[in-house]
Amino acid sequence: MASANFIDHIKIFIKSGNGGAGSVHFRRERFLPKGGPDGGNGGNGGNIIVQGNNNLHTLLHLKYKKHIKAKNGSPGQGSNKYGDNADDIYIQVPLGTVMRDAENNEVISEIVKHNQKFILAKGGKGGLGNTNFKTSTRQAPRYAQPGLPGEEKWVVFELKLLADIGLVGLPNVGKSSLLSVLSAAKPKIANYPFTSLIPSIGVIKYYDNSFVMSDIPGIIKGASKGKGLGTKFLRHIERNAVLLFIIDAEVDSIKDTYNVLLNELKNYSSDLLYKDKLLAISKSDLLDQEMIDEITNNDLPKDIDFIFISSHTKNGLNELKNKLWKLIN
Repeated sequence: MASANFIDHIKIFIKSGNGGAGSVHFRRERFLPKGGPDGGNGGNGGNIIVQGNNNLHTLLHLKYKKHIKAKNGSPGQGSNKYGDNADDIYIQVPLGTVMRDAENNEVISEIVKHNQKFILAKGGKGGLGNTNFKTSTRQAPRYAQPGLPGEEKWVVFELKLLADIGLVGLPNVGKSSLLSVLSAAKPKIANYPFTSLIPSIGVIKYYDNSFVMSDIPGIIKGASKGKGLGTKFLRHIERNAVLLFIIDAEVDSIKDTYNVLLNELKNYSSDLLYKDKLLAISKSDLLDQEMIDEITNNDLPKDIDFIFISSHTKNGLNELKNKLWKLIN
């Protein structure tokens, strides 16, 4: 199932490598019986590095990697030979991934660009060999530094899709149909509620430009209390610049439906209420002009711009893109 393959929240234990110990060694050659200290430094432990990858759209590849550990640095050797640094481990993540400390839930970093890198756990530094501690008064130091330990912690990876437009609506109102018509995205479309069980995104061309639209599963009244699919997917519209509310033209009251959706967003995060918004009345091909006038005059919220659209006939879609582009910019 597609829903089983879409993973947007995962917890992983990470540990960077320890630094290698410095060497205690003295130069011993046939004609140099007192050659002095020549212990080399230990190598550095491997780092754990997160890297953005715009070819990834889920955290599925990390589902079974509950523990990620880097190797330790090698110890130093005689003849001033340094230990090898351990290889860094790279964790590839989709753009929009947030890393949180699992203990206190504080944000550690966010990955929003392709190839962006962040050291999630720094490897321990290798210890100094005894050659570093030779002085005029201490010609034969018999100690070296141990390597420093690496860092270890539990980290929560949370994916928040990056898109310009976020679609918000009840189940089965035509959100997926709209996305499929405007872009090359192929979300599941069927004539029953909750056909969209996972978020999906599509790139929409607009003259010589483009913008990204994301669709999330439908929201019902009481979603913030766990009804339907709940509100866990609302994290994916937190980054959107504009929220496009889609409401079926055949609902009993467009105004009441809009207020239900708005209230569920508020219960999840009041910050969502301050985003730019646009209301699209879908399936408007089922309305005649008299019905459109009746809705316009008596059943629309006063604080939001609106447009009547039809994914079936494509009526209003060009104007919709114009309105969305102006809001984005």
